[in-house]
Amino acid sequence: MLGSLFYALHVLGAVLWVGGMVFAILVLRPALSVLEAPQRAALHEAVLKRFFLLIWHAMPVLLLTGYLLLFGWYGGFRGAGWHIHVMHFTALLMAGVFLTLVTGPWREFRAARARGDAAGAAVPLERIRQLVTMNLGLGLVTVAIAAWGRFGG
Repeated sequence: MLGSLFYALHVLGAVLWVGGMVFAILVLRPALSVLEAPQRAALHEAVLKRFFLLIWHAMPVLLLTGYLLLFGWYGGFRGAGWHIHVMHFTALLMAGVFLTLVTGPWREFRAARARGDAAGAAVPLERIRQLVTMNLGLGLVTVAIAAWGRFGG
């Protein structure tokens, strides 16, 4: 029963994180082209603030439930299949990319916006896009590997 709860929380965390990145990169960003640059930057800031807050909660839940499942269900790394090892590796990479994003370009973007420096905000915003896109790729690979390995592939 507890294992099912951990697994459900793990999957929900992954859906929120990866789904949010899909929305941000493939839906929101192209749609923002109808706005003027200052409005685009303001909307980016508001959306990313909410999304990054969500990830600050989803990421630890994902990592914690992943470890609880790894050691409670599989008996540790030795008992886990190749897909679990790959998920573990990509999860750590994704967490590192996210931490890099929020402590670097996100902080720079917000500081530039607070100063009213639109040109200065554009550079970190582009870096945010690149890092979110990188994490989206890692997230999609992780989901595909999880699904593939789950059924003995």
